[in-house]
Amino acid sequence: MSATHTIPKEQKAAVKEGTGHSSKAPLKTIAVPTPGPGEILVKITWSGLCASDKSLIHDEWGSLGVAMKDETHGVAGHEGVGNVVALGPGADKLGGWKLGDRAGIKWITEVCGTCHYCKEVYQGGEVLCLNQINSGFSAAGTFQQYCVTSAAYATHIPDKVTDEEAGPIMCGGVTAYNACKRTKVRPGQWVVILGAGGGLGHLGVQYAKALGMRVIAVDAGDAKRDLCHQLGAEVYLDVITNKDLTKTVADLTDGLGAHGVIVFAAVAASYAVGPSLLRSGGTLVAIGLPGDPTILAGAPPMMMALKQLSIVGSAVGTQQDVNEALDFTARGLVHPILTKGTLADVDKFIDQLVTGKLPGRAVLKVSD
Repeated sequence: MSATHTIPKEQKAAVKEGTGHSSKAPLKTIAVPTPGPGEILVKITWSGLCASDKSLIHDEWGSLGVAMKDETHGVAGHEGVGNVVALGPGADKLGGWKLGDRAGIKWITEVCGTCHYCKEVYQGGEVLCLNQINSGFSAAGTFQQYCVTSAAYATHIPDKVTDEEAGPIMCGGVTAYNACKRTKVRPGQWVVILGAGGGLGHLGVQYAKALGMRVIAVDAGDAKRDLCHQLGAEVYLDVITNKDLTKTVADLTDGLGAHGVIVFAAVAASYAVGPSLLRSGGTLVAIGLPGDPTILAGAPPMMMALKQLSIVGSAVGTQQDVNEALDFTARGLVHPILTKGTLADVDKFIDQLVTGKLPGRAVLKVSD
C-alpha cells in the first residue's frame, strides 16, 4: 500500500449508539481501515447526509427487516467524496485510479457482477444485484475521515463539480434523476412531483426541467413555493390550501391528468393521491420510503386496469446514471441546495430532518 501523505492509525467518525428514535451518532475515535485487494482508501472531504441515514440510525425500518449490519461498525453515510490516498493490491487495474484522484462513494459500493441481475442486459440490473454491498448499511460508511471502497465501483468526480456538490449527487441526485427517467415523460409533457421542495424533490424539479418536462410541484408553504418556482417548476400547488389536487391537476392538463408522477414525500397522503393525478397510460414512480409497512403505493384495480396505469419503484441508479447525473451539475444545469456543517453535526441535522426544518441537502465537512 502506498500513499501521497502519511495515513494516521486513528480517525474521527460519527458512530451510532443506542436504539430506536433515541439513537445518536456522536464523534468517536476509531481505527483507520486498510484497503484490501481491489479496494481504494478515500480520505473523505465532504459527505452528504441522506434521509435514509436518519432512518438507519434511528432504526425506523426495523419492521421491514432493514437495519444497519455489524459490518458497518455503527458508521452510516453513503454520499461521500474525497481523495484516493491508498491503493490495495490490484486496485490500480480497476477503474483507472491514481493516488490523489477524486472519488465518490455511493449507496451501492460493490456489485458481484455474476448474479442473475448483474448479467441482465436491461438498464438497472446492477442496482438489483443479489450480493451488493451498501455503504452505511452493510459496510462502514462515509461518516468517517477515511473510508475503504471498491475500486471497480467508485465514481470519478468531474473537474467542474465541487466535492460538496458531488456528495449529495451520489445518492439524492442520481435517485431523483433516475426517477425522472423512469416516468418515461417526454419533453413538453407533464410531471407532478410530490414533495418537490424537499432534499430529493428540489433535485427532481431541476432534473425534470433540464430534461424538458413541464413540472407541477406539490409541497406545503410559501417558502417551498418560492423555491420550486426558482428551480424551474411551471406550477406550484400548496397542499395546505389546495383541497382537491386531482381536480386541479386535471384542469391544468386539459382534463387528462399528468403523464407522470414522482412521489418523493414518504407519507401516506402522497401515495394515496398519486395515482389519481395520472392520465391514462401514465406512470407513478415510488421513491419516498415510509417506515410504516401498511402504506401502499397503488390504486384500485378498476382504475389500474381501465386507465392502464404503471406504478414502478426506483432506488438510486447505475454507474452510468451517476455519471449522467454529475454531468448536469458540471454543465451548470442542476445544483443541490446545501446546508453545510461538520461531522459533529450528524445528530443536529437528523433532528432537523425529523422536524422537516432542514433546507435542501445536508453536507458534512469531514476532512480538509
